[in-house]
Amino acid sequence: MITVRRARTITAPRSRIRAFGLRTRLLAAFLLVAAVSAGTTSALTYREARNALLKTTQDTAVATFREQVQQTGFGLPVIQREGLEELLRDLARKGKPRPWVVFAEYGSFRASSGENPVSTVITPQLRRAAQANPYGGFERVVKDGVPYLTIAMPTVFKTGPYSTLPSGLVLYAVMRMTDEQINVDALLTAARDGALPGLAVALVPGLIAARSVLRPVRELRRAARSMGSGRLDTRIAVRGSDELADLAATFNETAAQLEDSVQELREAEARARRFASDVSHELRTPLAGMLAVTEVLDEDADHLDADTARAVRLVSAETGKLAVLVEDLMEISRFDARAAELNTDEVDVAEAIRKTLQNRHWTEDDRVHAELPAGIRARLDPRRFDVVIANLVGNALRHGGAPVTVGLRTGERPKGTPVLITEVTDRGPGIRPESIPYIFDRFYKADAARTRSAGSGLGLAITQENVRLHGGTIRAGNRPDGGAVFTVEIPLDTGGLTA
Repeated sequence: MITVRRARTITAPRSRIRAFGLRTRLLAAFLLVAAVSAGTTSALTYREARNALLKTTQDTAVATFREQVQQTGFGLPVIQREGLEELLRDLARKGKPRPWVVFAEYGSFRASSGENPVSTVITPQLRRAAQANPYGGFERVVKDGVPYLTIAMPTVFKTGPYSTLPSGLVLYAVMRMTDEQINVDALLTAARDGALPGLAVALVPGLIAARSVLRPVRELRRAARSMGSGRLDTRIAVRGSDELADLAATFNETAAQLEDSVQELREAEARARRFASDVSHELRTPLAGMLAVTEVLDEDADHLDADTARAVRLVSAETGKLAVLVEDLMEISRFDARAAELNTDEVDVAEAIRKTLQNRHWTEDDRVHAELPAGIRARLDPRRFDVVIANLVGNALRHGGAPVTVGLRTGERPKGTPVLITEVTDRGPGIRPESIPYIFDRFYKADAARTRSAGSGLGLAITQENVRLHGGTIRAGNRPDGGAVFTVEIPLDTGGLTA
């Protein structure tokens, strides 16, 4: 038996009755074994008792009839029916274990101790057996539902110490076996009635056995569920030396290895986060100086020779990319550290999107079209929502094809929750189907041949984190007529949400 030892309290799930659960199958198997055992025992007992009862009756009847026939003298040839019938009635009265009806056959001559000289119970097979065997034979016959024992005994002449000669006179004894049938039926009833209570009694140890097996299984399930909820210090107390104890020991070993591995991963992840955050912070100061220098150099680039001007502009562009990467890394670090917060305000969503597009001069050359119905208001973090729209539109312009369309509408989730839906579509080649599941991964490049890009590779990942911070979802796909589409769904009321 095993029990769970855990550092925190685990709420056991409410037991659910399953029609074909393990308890049901164990009970069914136990009852099946009990039924087969009880049935087999009852059947064997019934068969042996029945055979013993019938054998005792028929042995007594056959031995008595043989003895009486041998002790009775019959005058041959038989010519007088009255004398023979008197002998037959005398034999019938001496019948054991109960009276017989005795019949005699001598050629075509027939006589009996009863009213009818010919029996309808004696079969041709018994007659043939009596003619072939000087010791006679017997047979059990059922006639009109009544069981009979029929015995055939031929009379013989002794021609020597060890030889006999049939006389031609054959005697038959017919005895009803109704009493034996009643006893046999009583045996069958007793066997059947004894098996049913046995099954009922077997149900009790079956329940006890099922409980003893299922209790450790339930404890193991609770332990596994506890570990699944993050309580990796859950262990199972090992008791005994059976298979369940081995299972408990294996579970503990696996849990310990998993806890160590997860702890190592957490420490490695924490080190990676600290490294990225520290590097980002350390780079901000020199980058600020480099940006100031590159701005000055950009202003004087027109007065430099062509090669120097080209080098200055390249340094300036790469420094700007590095600055963007550092800012994105710091933003990702804040999300990883769960330090990001929402500062929500009720805003006009359409106006917020227009400001995002205008501030980046995306509406001046018709590369971006906006379909923004008025009157849609929601509680959003304006700065983070601006990042979401800017990253999606910028990504569509870099990797898709103009014109890019920004659409806005409201809708409902399956549970009836009202949501704000923003769609950004482009006219480019679309996203390869195999890239869609990874499009929001950090530093993922849908085009493996593109080793360099204008962005940091973190834009879509930051977008997804900002959408999640609002309690929303974002998904990527392709339009039927070509081009990629990014759909953002945010609950209309997101006040009070924090990371």
